[in-house]
This record gives sequence, structure tokens and C-alpha cells, in this order.
Amino acid sequence: MIHPAISSINLTTALGSLATIARRRPMFMSKVVQAFETLHANLPPTLAKSQVSSVRKNLKLQLLAVLKHPCSLEFQGQISTLLLDLGMPQSEITRCTPTPREQRKRPRYEQYTEGKKVKIEPALIEDDEDKEEPAPIPVSKPVAVPVAQSAIDLTAEFLRPLLNPENVANLVLISMVYLPDVMPASFQATYTPVESAGTDAQIKHLARLMATQMTAAGIGPEDSDTKDHAVKHKIPSEMVGQAISVVGSYTGKPLSTEAPAVKKLPEPILPSAQTKMSGAGGRKKVFRLSDVVQPFSDSQIEVLTSKAVKRILLSEKAISQSGMSHVRVKLLSRLVTQFDGMMKGDVLEFILDDIRTRSDLAFSLLYQEYNTYLSQLPSGLLDSYDHCLYTLLSGLQEKPEQKDGLFTKLVLEAPIITESALEVIRRYCEDESRVYLGMTTLKELIIKRPSRQFQYLHVLLDLSSHEKEKVRTTALAFLKRMYEKDHLRDYIEKFALNYLQLLVHPNPPSLLFGADKDTEVAAPWTEEDVRQCLLLYLSLLPLNHRLVHELASVYTEAIADIKRSVLRAIEQPIRGMGMNSPELLLLVENCPKGAETLVTRCLHILTDKVAPSPELVERVRDLYHKRVADVRFLIPVINGLEKAEVIQALPKLIKLNPIVVKEVFNRLLGTQHSEGSSSVSPLTPGDLLIALHNIDSSKRDMRSIIKGTDGAGRGRPHSSGKSSS
Repeated sequence: MIHPAISSINLTTALGSLATIARRRPMFMSKVVQAFETLHANLPPTLAKSQVSSVRKNLKLQLLAVLKHPCSLEFQGQISTLLLDLGMPQSEITRCTPTPREQRKRPRYEQYTEGKKVKIEPALIEDDEDKEEPAPIPVSKPVAVPVAQSAIDLTAEFLRPLLNPENVANLVLISMVYLPDVMPASFQATYTPVESAGTDAQIKHLARLMATQMTAAGIGPEDSDTKDHAVKHKIPSEMVGQAISVVGSYTGKPLSTEAPAVKKLPEPILPSAQTKMSGAGGRKKVFRLSDVVQPFSDSQIEVLTSKAVKRILLSEKAISQSGMSHVRVKLLSRLVTQFDGMMKGDVLEFILDDIRTRSDLAFSLLYQEYNTYLSQLPSGLLDSYDHCLYTLLSGLQEKPEQKDGLFTKLVLEAPIITESALEVIRRYCEDESRVYLGMTTLKELIIKRPSRQFQYLHVLLDLSSHEKEKVRTTALAFLKRMYEKDHLRDYIEKFALNYLQLLVHPNPPSLLFGADKDTEVAAPWTEEDVRQCLLLYLSLLPLNHRLVHELASVYTEAIADIKRSVLRAIEQPIRGMGMNSPELLLLVENCPKGAETLVTRCLHILTDKVAPSPELVERVRDLYHKRVADVRFLIPVINGLEKAEVIQALPKLIKLNPIVVKEVFNRLLGTQHSEGSSSVSPLTPGDLLIALHNIDSSKRDMRSIIKGTDGAGRGRPHSSGKSSS
């Protein structure tokens, strides 16, 4: 029902809204077409002639926009008749009418964009449809009748067989008494000469016009015999005047008895209760939408919003077929961002149910949340964005059937990685089944996000001392590759040295156990704790030989248990450095006080399978003669010494532990090194025995000499076949 006090501007806006609904929601097209028919037959009587002309022109534009829609095939007959009444030529109507053949050829996404090209022209331009050529007789088309017919359809079907020439003539004669003395402006503006009177299409259209007015007045075929009198008293006076703009309304009884009463009715104007205000001024009351619309409560708004979002979510398949999925994605992301609460959780759950096909919605929602945060700066908070990103990443981690590539893509394309999201990435790296992919993603973050690369690098560094062997090994492998980059080298090196410095504490710091502060705990050092502090450092040592001096410095301050663990752990890194390393030779040359056992261990590792190099022998010789007169330094390089030097050191060597003495003889006799290694001993087995017999027994313990001689005899090769004695 049209409000009698509605203005032409509001009416124009309502027409545009109805046409938009019909184009974008074709399931409501039947109701929209009925609304257009009702408006055409019941224009508000308060409109001026220019306003009536403007409304009719706008109605014609909106009808054309609906007619161009592919889903208007069932309503083409009704729309065409309305357009003919509005003065549009049949040729133009035919040109704008889509055919089924065009619908099959045209892509679906073009169907939705056609409606956007229709523009609403200015509202106050005089209509010149009266000057157009008379329209030819339209050809009636079969219109599919819906299963559930409306009241207008039922009334129109009831009236159609009754509109024969005899009844129409009687209706015209009876209606003559209702004519006012002056022609109303609304009728004069809307009147169009009927050129196709008597045709089936015109009769059908006339029946619908009358049915529209009768339905609006509450009259229908079901109550025409019993309720006519009661209904007629409910019809306002303006409804009677509006009936003049068409033929008239049907009634089952003669109206002659009431003609005098009706003739006394005033010209159709607004009743005084609607046109005058309660004040003394008597000015016309302006229609305001806020006066007739009641605001929704918060609960109603929440329910309606939730239903609207769920309806958009469930329309995924239908919208994808129309080619408008990008519009749906944008609409959902903006709605969810503006309205918090249950709605966001429902959308995130919907995305995670099938994130492979709904990833575009996930990214759109994430970007919209970040855009909202940026628009609120400097007071904006990342809480909503953080919740969205954390939920998506956690959902991907908890769904093992999802493709891991989506996790990496989501991390790398997220506008910003929050602390909680970084924690999810860390958990992903700690998963042994996904450790490589997780650390690859973390590595890409470090490289591609330079503004926060050290924050991400710190996570990878923490994983290098993880309790799980696979996680620890993978992290160390990635860190060795990252160490080759100059801008990251210092940070990685500093982290490794900080962990190395923890070994100077008498007890392991709580940092090793995941505590936030670096405080000592009462537990003693274990082999695993020492390895945890050494792993990253020892991995970098073959890449940067200068770090070996830091190890010597820490070694001198560590307790005995830590020193033993260090000596057991350094074999592979020292062997990787090689005896020709300048830094290692410098360490031997400048052996710190207290690090003698460390240097000796390094020498043994370097010469265990390979003969000592001349440079190494020279450094050890200088160290022995100038600084540390400990004969044990000479054992690893004894094959590189001169014969006289070996003979001179023998009295001191045979006084050492028998196991050490045996090692000395093995080196001298060539049984220490593996096959294929070239090692030339300064003493032959015979020379060694002679040197042992020549030791002055008065200066040395005879028992030691005998043990040494016996060891030399047993260690001598028997290739000559002679007895060692």
C-alpha cells in the first residue's frame, strides 16, 4: 500500500530499491512487478503534474532495467503492458527484451552487470510520452502462472471473463456519476490513449489494474457477495477518486442507490487528519521515514544480522555459478569486520571447513581486518586481526588433511605476523612431521620481512637447542645457511656466544629450561645441558675459525664436569677446521693458561689419522720450549720432531701413564695412523730400543725404563722376523 503523503523523491528512491532487489534477487521479481503495477494504478493524489511526470519516467526506466534481466522472461507480458501504458513504443520494448537464445550465449557474469548500466535521470523533467506515436497492438505471450497465486492474480482471473462488452458499457455508464467537476491533475498527467482496446492483452491488463485497486481496498472474489457493503465503508475517499484514473472497480450490486451520496463527496484530496498538523499554523505535514519506522532492539539487530550472514554463506554455490563470487567475498569480509560477536566465529568456522576452496574469503577477511586497524591509528588495536589470523593458522595446524602449502601462503601473505601467530608457527616447526616445511616458512619470513627479521630469526635460534633431535638438527642446518648472509651473521654469532658463556656458571641457568629470566637453578650441569649450550656454537665453528678463541676463554673458567663434556663434544668441529687453520695454529701458539688440556685434545684430534703438518709441529715446539714445558704437548706431533728431540724427551715420556706411553710408541712405530697415511717416524724400532737402554738409570726410575722397553718391544713390527729382545 502506497502512503498517500509520500513525496516524489522518496517514491523515486523506493522504485530504484525495488528494481535493484529484482535484478539481484530474481526470486522476488514477482512481488516487485506487482508493486510496480500497484503504483502505476495508484499514484498518490498529492503529487503535482510535473512530479507525476517525473515518477512515471522513473518507473519506465526501472521497468526497462528489470525487463533486460534474463530472469524476467515469465513477467515480460506484464512489464511490456506497463511500458505501453507509460508511452513506450513496442519496437523499443522488443529491442530491450532478452530472448532465450541470447541468454544461452551470453556469459552469466554479464547478466548481473547489465543492470548496473541503467542510470536514474533527473526527477523533475516533463514527460513527453503524449507526443509519441501510438503504440501498435501488442502480441500476447503465454505467461507462466506461479503455483502459489497472489490475491491480485486471483482477482484478475475472476474479473477477466466478466469484462465483456455489455458489462464494460454498464461500468462506463455507472462511472459517469463519479466524475468530478474538474479533471484531477493526476489523471490528466497519467492518461494515455488506449489504442489496443478490446484485445486480449488489453483486457488482461485492465483486469489486473482493477484487481490491484480492489485488493488494495480489501475487496476480492471470496467476499464479493457477503462483505461488499462492509468493505465499501472502509474505502477512504481518495481511493474513490483514484479509481477514475482507470476504468473503475467491480461491484456485484447496482450502485445507483448510493450515487447521490457519492456525488456529494469532495474532490480526492488528503483527509484533514493527514494534511494538517496539530498546531495552529495548519501547515502540511511532511512525510518522514523516521515517523513510521520503529528502531530495532539490539537482540533483533543481532538476530537479523546473523541470519543475513548465514544466508550469504550458504549461497556459495549459487553465486559461484553467476560469476559474482568476488562480490560475495567482499561483502562478507566487510560485514564481519563491522559486526563483532558470534558472526565472526561462524565465518571462520565456515572457512576452515573447506579452506582450500574458501581461501579467497580467508585472505579477504584478513586484509579487511588489517585495513580496519590502519583506519583507527594511532589508537587502533590489533586484537581483532590477531584473533582472525591466529584462528586460521591454528585451524590449519589442527587439520592434517589440509594442504601444507596453504599454511605457508597464509603466513607469507599476511600483512603482519602477531606474537600469537608466531607462536603457532613455532608449534608448527616443533611438529616432527612438519618440521622442514615449518622452518622453510620461518626462513622465508626472515628473508622477506626485513623489518622484523631478527624477531623471526630468534625463534629459529631457540629451536637450535630444542629437546627433540630432529627439530634441533633441522634448525641447525637452516642456521648454517642463514649464517652465510652478512646481515644476519652478527646476530647468529652473538646468540651462539651468549649460550656458550652460560657454561661459566656453576649451575645451569633457568634460561635453558624455558624460563623468562636468566637465573641459576640448584640442579647440577648434565651432559645434555652442556651440549645444548654448545650445539649452535660448534656448528658455526667450522664456518668461522675465529670463534675457537672464545671456547678457550670459557674453558678456563668452567668447572671440571663442563670441561670433560667440552673435550668430548669438540671432535667433529675441530676435525672440520683442519690443522692448517690459522686461528687454530694461533690458539696453539698462544695457549691460554688453564686451557692446556683443551689444546692437547685439539692436537690429538688433528693428528689422530693424519701426520702433523710442519706448521703445527713448529707451533708445538715453540710452546713446549718457551711457555709450557709439559712433555704431553709433544705426543701428538712426535712424528714431526727431530730424532734428537725425541730421544731427549723419552726419559720424560716413559714416566707417564702406561696407556699414554703405549700411544707414544704406537706413534713412533707407525701403528697409530690408518692405512694409506704417510707417516715417517724419526726413530726406527732399533733406534728406539737403543735409546731406551741408554737412559741413565741413576736419574730415572728403573721400573719405568723396563716398562718402556717392554712396550717398545711389543709395539715393534715383526716384519724382519727377529726377536724384539
